[in-house]
Amino acid sequence: MQIEKTAVLKAPLAKVWKAISDSKAFGTWFGMTIEGPFVAGTTVHGAIAKTQVDPEIAKHQEPYVGIPCELRIERVEHERCLSFRWHPGAEPDTGPDAPMTLVTFELEEVAGGTRLTITESGFDQLSAERRAKAFADNEGGWEAQLGLIAKYLDAA
Repeated sequence: MQIEKTAVLKAPLAKVWKAISDSKAFGTWFGMTIEGPFVAGTTVHGAIAKTQVDPEIAKHQEPYVGIPCELRIERVEHERCLSFRWHPGAEPDTGPDAPMTLVTFELEEVAGGTRLTITESGFDQLSAERRAKAFADNEGGWEAQLGLIAKYLDAA
């Protein structure tokens, strides 16, 4: 059980990579404050914030502002791949043994821009009560995030 979303962004690979791999830039379009850089093998903490690129989605994010997030950075492969583990959903199971899903951003240079593929896997490890809601929420959420990064790149 996994989510996969793909879009071709009309921006050069280096620009898309910066939007994904720079934690401050990532937070701007995603809607998150993040304390520290994305470095493989580290954990960064943050909180849900309102995206700065789309007022409509920012309104939707408003009830969740301030909810803490933890991103365990797994891979950072320059201009190719960023992956992290996190607790999906607005009310995640937390604690040292709580299951996390794996989010992967993969980039590929293509004619007309950069193909971004976002995959989130590991939903089968979540409790049955949380699994369906987390999957449904994130299925739509990643679709919205593809639009947000495109707006961010257009404005940058």
